[in-house]
Amino acid sequence: MHRGDGPVYGLIKPSADAHTLGIHTVAELLGECGYQVVHAGQEAAGALSLCMHEAKRRLVIDWIVKSKIRRLGISYRLDEEDAIHMVGYLVEALKERRLFSFQGGPLDLLFFAGLPAACEAIHNAHGGLVVTFKGGETPEETLEKMGVPADRIPPELQESSLYDRARLDFGKWLIDSQGYTAHPFPDRSGYREYGSRSDTLTRRLDANRAPRSEPLIRAHAGPYSSLVSREESVSEFIRWAKELAQGGFLDILSIGSSQLTQSNFGEDWGDQPNGGGVPVNSPDEYRMIYQASRPMLVRTYAGTKNIPQLARMHEETMNICWHALSLWWFNQLDGRGPYDLYTNLQQHTETLDFIAETRKPFEANVPHHFAFRGADDVTYIVSGYLAAKLAKQKGIRTFILQTMLNTPRMTWGIRDLAKTRALLKMVKTLEDPDFRLILQPRAGLDYFKPDLYEARIQLAAVTALMDDIEPRDESSPPLVHVVSYSEASHLATPAIIGESVRISLSALNQYRDLRRKGDVDDMGRHAGVEVQAAELIREARAIVRAIENSIPDPYSAEGFYTLFTAGFLPVPYLWGDREEFRRAKDWVSKPIKGGIRLVDPQTSSVLTVGDRITKAQSHLDEARYLLRQRMAENPPLSDL
Repeated sequence: MHRGDGPVYGLIKPSADAHTLGIHTVAELLGECGYQVVHAGQEAAGALSLCMHEAKRRLVIDWIVKSKIRRLGISYRLDEEDAIHMVGYLVEALKERRLFSFQGGPLDLLFFAGLPAACEAIHNAHGGLVVTFKGGETPEETLEKMGVPADRIPPELQESSLYDRARLDFGKWLIDSQGYTAHPFPDRSGYREYGSRSDTLTRRLDANRAPRSEPLIRAHAGPYSSLVSREESVSEFIRWAKELAQGGFLDILSIGSSQLTQSNFGEDWGDQPNGGGVPVNSPDEYRMIYQASRPMLVRTYAGTKNIPQLARMHEETMNICWHALSLWWFNQLDGRGPYDLYTNLQQHTETLDFIAETRKPFEANVPHHFAFRGADDVTYIVSGYLAAKLAKQKGIRTFILQTMLNTPRMTWGIRDLAKTRALLKMVKTLEDPDFRLILQPRAGLDYFKPDLYEARIQLAAVTALMDDIEPRDESSPPLVHVVSYSEASHLATPAIIGESVRISLSALNQYRDLRRKGDVDDMGRHAGVEVQAAELIREARAIVRAIENSIPDPYSAEGFYTLFTAGFLPVPYLWGDREEFRRAKDWVSKPIKGGIRLVDPQTSSVLTVGDRITKAQSHLDEARYLLRQRMAENPPLSDL
């Protein structure tokens, strides 16, 4: 709520750009600091896309003047050249109308947020006239660059910023000292099955239980070039696998297989675009990768077609160390696979039956896919818990809980801890002698800055965040997915992966040393984190109870389809306008105090958990009708 003083901020993005979360996050931050924020309407946003025309530029200028904007932010994350021309035309129009403060006009700051290359070109063209945001800025950095003085920043944001800044300062110290470059890689070879066909994730974890042992390390690798043949790309990856194995820094190699590998394995691909990733297309190629990767454990993406059959092939060819499924995702719903949602859920539940037979671990790639599509923090937790309980009911004995931090990237560190602890605590209630939980944190997909020095610092900082999830337990996390620091810049080579692992392990050890000495805050005693986690757990449990009381056999393909279609797992930013899932999309989420909450679209007030349950329950009859239609088209596998 604005205080009525200070400059008015205006935010505009072309209507063609669907990226909205960033601009909403900035608006919320400015609002929490007491500023009035004006969003461009459809007319001005549409005109910005066509600002090469004088009449369209005039519409944008008229909106700026009429709204009494003194600080203008432009966001555009699509084509680089379009962004450069757009800003150039607008700057000249502002100068012609003498609207800049140095001309005696009201506009004293102009911002642009976009792709790194566009930001650099705009900075070079306009100097200090345009302040650019390349991505990855902390809330504190964002407000500082937008001209917000420290005394306008609310206390809770300052507190979280202190924690986030302290971790970044730690990361800077670690990188600048260069001590991480000599950090040794742990020797895992102290058990009989090491590196053999009998080796498993659980054996390697159990052999790694010595006090103060370092977590197992997983990393993703997947070179691809459109300039060489498919076979040459696979051969290059085999060379990478050998190099990574010889480096000794990875426990688990995740093969970044191509979209066609996942959707059309074993078929003639013809001229279909590969879409990036390793274009594996035969069982023999997987066998060669497995042999080249000794003594690492190996895994790869699940298929998006013939999913149970591909899971069996992954077992036979590479002794896959764990299987991963995304349940509601990688299908027609998100454009990543050929199946409709119900068929996809049928295939995934059948695949879970097979995974249970193998006694291999299962990883649910679920919560972050909801977060990518605007889901609130409670939905993130509920979706992860539902996936875990389904796995347990299917007979899975080892469940890998992947938690993607910094998603969305403007999430405050304190909120990330609360969200992760809430999910962890709920899933731990399922643990028993036949169901083991393994925590696997990782950095967010769009967390890193393109500047490689700053990205190295961020990698150390997010490692500290991982260690603060359970700071009293030095065996936690037992497994870390290391995202390479080059994520926002270019493909990670084996050398970059190795350096990223060194940074992560060194950061973990150094941060724990500082905690033992009392030189960093004990986040295990942070009252704010505990209060937020307790609230998230209370709301998540209420939604799970409502699902279990409203839907017979909720932990099934039919149950998961019904609860999603009714709107129990809101996804406001779900791509496309499919009528089938309108109840899942018919929500509004908003960044509030470092997290994502569902709000009333008219008042912007936070929805109570009771309100959201009532809304979803009111759509159950419609969801059941849609399920009957899908079942008629595609009967349950047990009926075939």
